[in-house]
Amino acid sequence: MTSSAGPRYLGAADVRRLADLLDLRPTKQKGQNFVIDANTCRRIVRESGITGDDVVLEVGPGLGSLTLALLDVAQHVTAVEIDDKLAGLLPDTIAEFAPDQADHFSLVHADALRITGLAGPAPTALVANLPYNVSVPVLLHLMALLPSLRRGLVMVQAEVADRLAAKPGSKAYGIPSLKAAWYADVRRAGAIGRNVFWPAPNVDSGLVAWTHREPPATAATREEVFAVIDVAFAHRRKALRGVLRDSAPSKGLLGSVDDALAHAGIDPLTRGESLTIEQFAALAEGLR
Repeated sequence: MTSSAGPRYLGAADVRRLADLLDLRPTKQKGQNFVIDANTCRRIVRESGITGDDVVLEVGPGLGSLTLALLDVAQHVTAVEIDDKLAGLLPDTIAEFAPDQADHFSLVHADALRITGLAGPAPTALVANLPYNVSVPVLLHLMALLPSLRRGLVMVQAEVADRLAAKPGSKAYGIPSLKAAWYADVRRAGAIGRNVFWPAPNVDSGLVAWTHREPPATAATREEVFAVIDVAFAHRRKALRGVLRDSAPSKGLLGSVDDALAHAGIDPLTRGESLTIEQFAALAEGLR
């Protein structure tokens, strides 16, 4: 019985050759920075904790550097790519560099922000080098859309990684931290240097790991909780009582602000940046 050979990984020369095939000039507008270092791809896969039982969703596979590393471990990889040229080339790259794993790969040529479902096996993990200009909306959209996702590891701009993993009371804590916390326990999982990309970005990158958890127990809907979060951070430095009185009605949150704060056990002079997702859920419940 012969065992299948693992994928060959892309190096810097391979990435540039594939880009030349497409006459591709990476643009900042599309957030295109391709990983050219195989060890970085191995590290991302290792840090993600995926196993041979996982069905991995990858967003923005680009030329396939991380895709090949994921295929080395995962049961199946589904890649979502919006770019016509990149989506057209990726299956050929998989066939060339990972012929024995090609049957375990599927491509969805679409905008990840607009997909409403995925055919094939339900993904259990999200592992991706997310386009930096849309990283938070994409992550939150997929967390909401795909409850089968149990964990993930995404590479994003370092500043965004700090925000996603921030804890209450910290400077970076805000809307991304809270909305991600609705779905998952989130943590910083390391930094990535600029020299592993082509072209090298002018920002630092960070890894964010997350594990799915159930949302806070509340009678409020997710939309209502998120609306209260948006209101609270519209004027970050103002006390909650004033901010909610000014803005909650425009969001359809018509309950008594004082009663809602009392229901949640929150001091009216507290700022939103000190509240947990559970406290925001209780506050939204009181404002219903």
